[in-house]
Amino acid sequence: MITKRRLLSLSCTAGLASVLPAVPQPVRSQVVRNPARMLVGFAPGGSSLDAVARLLVNEMKNYSSSSFIVENRPGASGRVAMGALKRSAADGSVMILTPAGGIVLFPHVYKTLGYDALNDFAPVTTVCDYPFLLTVGPRVPAAVKTLADFIAWCRANPKEASYASAGPGSMMHFTGMMLGRAAGFEFVLVPYPNGGNFVQDVLAGQIASCIFGIGPVLAHVQAGSLRALATTGPQRSPFLPDVPTVSELGYPQLENTEWFGVLLPAKTPAEIVTSINWAIREALKADAVKVGFAPFAYEPAGTSPSEFAKLIKSDFDRWGAIVKASGFRPEE
Repeated sequence: MITKRRLLSLSCTAGLASVLPAVPQPVRSQVVRNPARMLVGFAPGGSSLDAVARLLVNEMKNYSSSSFIVENRPGASGRVAMGALKRSAADGSVMILTPAGGIVLFPHVYKTLGYDALNDFAPVTTVCDYPFLLTVGPRVPAAVKTLADFIAWCRANPKEASYASAGPGSMMHFTGMMLGRAAGFEFVLVPYPNGGNFVQDVLAGQIASCIFGIGPVLAHVQAGSLRALATTGPQRSPFLPDVPTVSELGYPQLENTEWFGVLLPAKTPAEIVTSINWAIREALKADAVKVGFAPFAYEPAGTSPSEFAKLIKSDFDRWGAIVKASGFRPEE
């Protein structure tokens, strides 16, 4: 969830499309075409993003005179869908649900995107957010119970210091890289670009640890087969309230969260942006949405367009600095 502390820290944005703050809304919002399409850059049923989009559009119909459908445009980790949104009419009939990475990280890790993250889109609202979680499995001795213990073990066993995570250039990859650098050991990435069987491999003792969202490992942590050491959010996760944050443990530079957010094409009229913002934020209050988010350990968010624009610019600048400092070479 976007915290007060985080909002106060966000810098003003200059390059994003102009949007208006939230204002009182009519009972039902309206878009130009019916049905309006919400693009998702991954295959149907193939990601939590798709599930979130379907939960959202199902509730949005209660707050709009239009209906909404999910249109999957898989390819290039979401970049195909982003390009399709850029080329769409700026009339509220096409929007996208995208992870933060596609807008704040990809511009720094790919040489060619096909879109300008800060100028081709109008921010509408965040939908949900979640921290990353560092867990260890049976390859790590049972005596290792804290982040400090794990760091000491990695220093003493450099050939064992590995973590399963998303592919190179992902937020999770850079989180592990930053931990290794901050704590003085080489933390080796074992990439699982599409999630794959990373949980099974950690459980089987093939890999020492993993850095992913909470959802895929929560049941194993609760069962005691994986040990949760730290989360990367600004505060403790309600799904794992006993697990400390990286800031609590002395590594505030590792604090970060992934969010999903809705964007429209640039130059979409402000009244349409505001209207869709209202419909989404009302939908996020529904019990069905909260229940649907829970298996993924996602927390409903919701911001005004201007707040979301500031968040994008702040995260864009922060990840740009992280990528540059890491020495990561942008991919084609």
